[in-house]
Amino acid sequence: MLNNVEFDLWADGYDKAVDISDEENSYPFAGYRKVLGTIYKIIAAKPDAVVLDIGFGTGILTAKLYENGCTIYGQDFSARMIELASGKMPHAHLYQGDFTQGLVEPLLAQHYDFIIATYSMHHLTDEQKVPFLHMLLRQLNPGGRILIGDVVFENRGQLEQCRKSAGDEWDEEEIYFVADELEREFSELVFTKISYCAGILSLTA
Repeated sequence: MLNNVEFDLWADGYDKAVDISDEENSYPFAGYRKVLGTIYKIIAAKPDAVVLDIGFGTGILTAKLYENGCTIYGQDFSARMIELASGKMPHAHLYQGDFTQGLVEPLLAQHYDFIIATYSMHHLTDEQKVPFLHMLLRQLNPGGRILIGDVVFENRGQLEQCRKSAGDEWDEEEIYFVADELEREFSELVFTKISYCAGILSLTA
């Protein structure tokens, strides 16, 4: 896993690297724009939504939600990412912290209409994902939703097929979601496939 210094160094080139992968329909960011666009439309349909973004990066998605009138909270590992995102969202409530160790205290004091994580929660192990999601569900307002857009597969076979085709490009340090395995813990989980290596997971309070 990248440390905070490496995240800071990567921050300025992050958006360009993502765009290239998405345009080439290549792992890991094939379908990236559609993932973000789909999540944006869901949230934008609720006026004045309160949104928590976990691992918001440079704020590509949250900046659009901020412009649409959402109240934005967020946590990210990288001080440089926070600096870039704050420039787009001067009144957002952004905190630095390693979410693999949990949410920072100010974020635990709030409740949210939506909690989103795009291309960030693959830094959690499979063992960490389940209790983390249970914790996030407790932070939702009634009827609130968790929306996770990431490299995610319907089943383990599809993950292994992608791993094989990606070859040396496959990131062994990232631990991707497998929807049918997560459904064993969250029966209400909804998986929407976006590309061969991307999708959206939704959980409702």
